[in-house]
Amino acid sequence: MRPSSLAAIAALVAVVTLAAGCAGPPRVELYGSPAPSAAAQRTIVITPETRWVNVEGGEVVNFVVGDRMFAWDFYVGFTVTHFDLNLVAPPGVLQQRVTAYVSPDPRYRGFD
Repeated sequence: MRPSSLAAIAALVAVVTLAAGCAGPPRVELYGSPAPSAAAQRTIVITPETRWVNVEGGEVVNFVVGDRMFAWDFYVGFTVTHFDLNLVAPPGVLQQRVTAYVSPDPRYRGFD
């Protein structure tokens, strides 16, 4: 085998190994943080038919799901435009997948 072929194979193995190490669970801290219900600016009722919700960056929203509720502060990373709300909801609250679509925080619109 030629040295250039060995180098190419070694480089490929290194890239595959590094790529596998990069894959991991989503970084939930980029999606905001739990908030007290009293801090909520509005309430969204999630029914079994709900598949998505629209929120604004920086907004605190109270979610009501049947007889349970949770509040979330959507102070998100600037690259976050949507995420699976199930990742941040308390375990067992959401029975179906709900996507949160996050519009830009109005405090930071127009800044690059």
